[in-house]
Order: sequence, then C-alpha cells, then structure tokens
Amino acid sequence: MTASKPIMSSVRTFVSDVTEGFLEITHNSFAVIGLAVAFAFITLTARPDLRQAGEEALMGWLQARQVALLGVTVDPEASERATASNPKDLPKAQAAVAFWLSKKYRVAPEPVSALVAEAFEIGAKTKLEATLILAVMAIESNFNPFAESPVGAQGLMQVMTRVHTDKYRNFGGHFAAFDPVANLRVGVKVLEECIARAGSIEGGLRAYVGATNLPDDGGYTAKVLAEHARLRDVARGRNVPTTMPTLSTQAPVQSIKTMAPPSAKTGGDEVALL
Repeated sequence: MTASKPIMSSVRTFVSDVTEGFLEITHNSFAVIGLAVAFAFITLTARPDLRQAGEEALMGWLQARQVALLGVTVDPEASERATASNPKDLPKAQAAVAFWLSKKYRVAPEPVSALVAEAFEIGAKTKLEATLILAVMAIESNFNPFAESPVGAQGLMQVMTRVHTDKYRNFGGHFAAFDPVANLRVGVKVLEECIARAGSIEGGLRAYVGATNLPDDGGYTAKVLAEHARLRDVARGRNVPTTMPTLSTQAPVQSIKTMAPPSAKTGGDEVALL
C-alpha cells in the first residue's frame, strides 16, 4: 500500500499537468482566433471595398451551391419583382373585390390583390372610383397583362403603346406596357384625360374605346358600367354571383359588326385614335 501512494500521486500530477497544458493551449488558441476576427473586422471596416468583394464572393459561392443542388439558376430577387400580395393583408372591401375578380376571371388572387390595391390607391389620387378602373381592366384584357389586340393595344388596360409612348418614359420605356402596375397607371392616365375631355364617365369610356365619332360603341360603355356596378356591390359586402353574363343588355351582333372598320374591334383597341 505504501508503494502505491507515490504512483497514484505521480498519476495525479501527470493528469493535472496535462489538463493545465490543454487549457492553456485552448485559451491561447481562442485568443488567437479572437485576435484574427478582430483584425478582420477592423480591416473590413476600414476597407468597404474589401467587405463588398468578400460579400459578393460569398454570395456567389452560395448561389453556385444552390444551382448545383437544385439544378436551376437561383434568382433571390425574383419575388421582389413579382406583382403579387397577400389578399388577407388588404382591407376588407379590397380583399372581397380581389377574391371576386380572382374567381370570375380565373386568375390567382395574389396578383389580382396587388392590382386591386394599386387601383384603390391611384383612384384616391385621381378621384376615379377604383371599381371603375378595375372594370375597365376586366373588360379590356380579362386581367391578362400580356394581352395584345390586332391593332396594337397592349397590356391590362389595352393602351396603344405606340400612341402613348411619352407616358411610358417615366417607367423606363415602351416595354413597361407589359408591367402590370405601369400599364395600369398609364391606362388610368389615359382614362382620366378621356373623361375630362368628354365631361362625363360615359363619354370618357366612349373616347377611351375610340367610339366618340361612331354611331355606338358596340356595348362597351354598358359592359364597363355593369361590371363597375357589380364590383361596387362586392366592395360594399353584397353577395354578387360571378357566373352572371358580363352585360345583360349587350348590343346585337349586327351593330357590333357595322360600327367599325374590319381592321379594328371594340373592347379597348380604338384607344389608338386618341
């Protein structure tokens, strides 16, 4: 027993020395790492160009990894460019209009919600009812942002891009005709000018469709006003079916055929005449 005591003491001493050495090394290692991090932080703070280059390199590496994993090109900003919003985030009246239009025209509620919100905002600025703006959009394009007529009317509001090129300059050029929000804003501007010139909504709609000097507009004004009335009821919380015809008093087919030359058609194309 007496001989084993020195052995145990030696073992404890050895373990203690090893432990202290390990802690010292670890402490020194953490200190070195801390100094390295501090030095890197100071360097990057003093050199924004290095920080930007490092961020770009890291982002490039992460995107490359994502492409390798997914097999498709990564575009983190895609959602920011999308014309869409959550309909549940809209005020009650706007949400009701968005869901109703989505159901009737068989389009996703998210992009329609963004357009509804924009229509209400721009309508408040221009003193035009948002439901009138949305009704024009519905009759003109059925909410197809890429629609184009045989005579060149384009986008949601079927604006004649080549006629109203000046209005698209503030949006970056004529390609903005296919941006839903830009087309909506330009179309509202054209509609506003037509109504101001005609002195009434009915006259403005006839001018918008290019039927000012024609015997009739083929039922266009009645279509828009009927949809406008339905949307207004929806916004007020009334139950409005989506399966009813767009226009119950639509003009006879014969009058639509004879109202304009064969090269044009009603439904927004004649806005080129403005």
